[in-house]
Amino acid sequence: MGFQDQRFDVNLSILFTELPLLERPAAAAAAGFDAVELWWPWIDSPTPAQAELDALRSALTKAGTQLVGLNFYAGQLPGPDRGALSLPGEESDRFRANIDVAADFAGSVGCKALNALYGNRVEGVDPQVQDSLALENLVLAARAADRVGATLLIEALNAPESPRYPLVSAPAAIEVVDKVNAATGLGNAAFLLDLYHLSMNGENLPEVIDAYAAKTGHVQIADNPGRGAPGTGSLPLEQLLDQLSKAGYDGWVGLEYKPGDRPSAEAFGWLPA
Repeated sequence: MGFQDQRFDVNLSILFTELPLLERPAAAAAAGFDAVELWWPWIDSPTPAQAELDALRSALTKAGTQLVGLNFYAGQLPGPDRGALSLPGEESDRFRANIDVAADFAGSVGCKALNALYGNRVEGVDPQVQDSLALENLVLAARAADRVGATLLIEALNAPESPRYPLVSAPAAIEVVDKVNAATGLGNAAFLLDLYHLSMNGENLPEVIDAYAAKTGHVQIADNPGRGAPGTGSLPLEQLLDQLSKAGYDGWVGLEYKPGDRPSAEAFGWLPA
């Protein structure tokens, strides 16, 4: 067991960001990875030109990297936003416009996981209004994901860094997963279990894994404190990933950590050769 038995992919929206988007897949491949994931790369456009989508597909293919996770449009991320789907008005409309674009792109590259960030609470808007809008939009996203054979992921973030995001615990995210699956009958909504975010919330990580491994569709890691590479903080990531494996999780583990002051290519020294 241990790190050598995991299937790691690199998040190209937090690592290799010193390079232009289209150069990152090749950089990840040069560092030894054949799988990558991405936040929605066009933060200002839920519906980029087909040429831009084609260029990214080509970069992934040429590098020999499999895209294993993609966010739906999530607003300004990185930045102040944490998703668009629960925000009434223009942002919800942008999310809806993005659903089929993101799903079709995922289908075209064989990506089987689409992450839908819930969105921050909006001052002056009833949370129940946001939650019912969220469920509507998540049902649409789940159906689109199902159409391309993908899982819809729901992620819990952490309260210190995302204080207006309502899903800041594993149970809160699981509740939404269950609601979406009940509404669609498709069973393709699942939990994105990010060990960094859950640890920042002070959750008992072994208990979360025991409770929710069966509902987990994707895993992401970074160490805590600092959101750096494994070994830069105090999280027992190797043990936690072993526990996930024993609980039956055999999917990808996304490396979603900051490289620190060095080039991203040098941020993988913790990995077994």
